[in-house]
Amino acid sequence: MIPGITSRRKFSDLSEAEVIALAISSEEDDARIYATYAEQLRTAYPATAQMFDEMAAEEDGHRKLLIESFERRFGKVIPLIRREHVAGYYSRRPIWLVQNLGLARIRAEAERMEDEAAQFYVRAAQASTDPQTRKLLGDLAAAERKHEHRAEELRDAAESSEAGHEESDKAKRQFILTWVQPGLAGLMDGSVSTLAPIFATAFATQSTSTTFTVALAASVGAGISMGFTEAAHDDGVISGRGSPLKRGLASGLMTSVGGLGHALPYLIPQFWTATVLAISVVFVELWAIAWIQNHYMETPFWRAAFQVVVGGALVLAAGVLIGGS
Repeated sequence: MIPGITSRRKFSDLSEAEVIALAISSEEDDARIYATYAEQLRTAYPATAQMFDEMAAEEDGHRKLLIESFERRFGKVIPLIRREHVAGYYSRRPIWLVQNLGLARIRAEAERMEDEAAQFYVRAAQASTDPQTRKLLGDLAAAERKHEHRAEELRDAAESSEAGHEESDKAKRQFILTWVQPGLAGLMDGSVSTLAPIFATAFATQSTSTTFTVALAASVGAGISMGFTEAAHDDGVISGRGSPLKRGLASGLMTSVGGLGHALPYLIPQFWTATVLAISVVFVELWAIAWIQNHYMETPFWRAAFQVVVGGALVLAAGVLIGGS
C-alpha cells in the first residue's frame, strides 16, 4: 500500500462530524495561506496585503463558527482530518510555488481557492444521500461563494484605489526589470551576435550540416554565457531588478532562442533553400525585437526598427562577406 494514495478515505465514507472537522481544518489552512500572502506583500504592496488580511480574518471567523457548531452537536474533541486524508478533495498548491508569482497571479490564486472549495461542496452535496449532510455541504458551498465574491470585491477595490494603481504600475515595472529587459538583451545578443559566425560558416563551407553544428554551438554557448553573466553581475538587491536566477534564466534562454531561430533552417540539406529561409527568419527576429522595445520599453517603433534592422543587416553582411571571401 502506498501511503497518501491508496490509504485515502473516500469523501462519501466520512461521517457528518468528519465532514465538519474537514471543513474546519480547510478553513484554517486557507486563513494561514492568506495571512502568509499578506505578510509577504505588506512592504511592497500594502493595499493588496490589506485585502489578504481581511480575507484571512473572514476565513478565521468561518472556522470559529464551524467549531461552535461542531461542539454543540458532537462535543469538544474534533477529529484530525485534513485535505490530504480524503480522496478527491480539493488541494492547495504549496505556498512556495505561488509566493514568487506576480501580483495579479496571486490575486487570481485567491479567487481560484474559493472557487475550488465552492465547486467541491456543490458536487459533494449533490452526491450526498443524507439530508442533514446535504444541507451542511450546501451551506458550505454558499459560504465559499460569498467568500469568492468578497475576494473579487476586495481585489476590485484595491485595484481601483490610488494605492492599487501604484501597486499595478510597480508590478509591471518589476516584470519588465526581471523578465523583459534581460530577455530582450538576450534575444538581441542571440539574434545579432551569432549572425556573423553562422553566415560566415555557411558561405565559406556551403555545407548545411557544418553550418548547423557551428550555429548550434554558438547559440547554446552564447546562451550559457549571457545567462551566467546576467545572474552574476547584479544580485538585484540594490538595483531592485529582481532575482538573479530569474534574470539569468530569461537572458540565457532568449539568447539561445535568438541564435537557434536562424540556425534551424540549416537542418534542410539544400544550401540556398536553407540560407534564404534563415535570412527570412533573421528579419522576423529583428522585427520582433523592435516590437518588444516599442511595447514594453516604450521606444518609438520606427526608431527601434531602424536601429535593430540596420544593425542586424550590417552584421549579416559582414558574415556573408567574410565567408564568401
